[in-house]
Amino acid sequence: MTKKERAALAEQALAARYPDALCSLVYHPDKPYELLIATRLSAQCTDARVNLVTGPLFEKYQSLEDFANAELSDVEEIIKSCGFFRVKAKDTIEMCRQLLERHGGVLPDTMEELTALSGIGRKTANLILGDIFHQPAVVTDTHCIRICGRIGLTSGSEDPKTVETELRKILDPQGSSDFCHRLVLFGRDVCTARSPKCEECELHGFCKSVGKPDSWKKKPKIIREE
Repeated sequence: MTKKERAALAEQALAARYPDALCSLVYHPDKPYELLIATRLSAQCTDARVNLVTGPLFEKYQSLEDFANAELSDVEEIIKSCGFFRVKAKDTIEMCRQLLERHGGVLPDTMEELTALSGIGRKTANLILGDIFHQPAVVTDTHCIRICGRIGLTSGSEDPKTVETELRKILDPQGSSDFCHRLVLFGRDVCTARSPKCEECELHGFCKSVGKPDSWKKKPKIIREE
């Protein structure tokens, strides 16, 4: 079985399990910059925690202008429970200023322009390109890296850019963004980092880790790039 054939089976199985393929981060659809901010805050933090924080954050700062003029200490206080809150607060204010100054308050729709914003790496940019602009995107978070390595879609690399490059060669471009959302849900429910539930896994029939009980014990390195 080729990697492309295995990828097609994985996409089909996860689409059946998670038909909606929704992003876990909460944001207002008319304010796409909120997803940009939420994703920046999600680095080294759970989506559930981020959603608790962005509720009061987006209530207090209801526009890019509000964020651009925000007091750093105030933003730090609101997002403190997210971890790395000082640099995240600084990046949040700075990226909102950049959106206003460079892009007239409109979210750019290219990888190059998005990654030029403060604190924004390829993972965040891919999420924006996929969810907001519906472009082919591959979001290589820890779930994606772990699961795709386990089932044999990638070489087992822990480098996000390498995994992204490998997956773009085998995934359906139109469904790649949704597939990555489904990997997050699947990674929480079934193919967990420490104790994967292989006995109830829909990918069991073609997963390359089947029969290798210790293969999943190698944990991905901490990914700090957004």
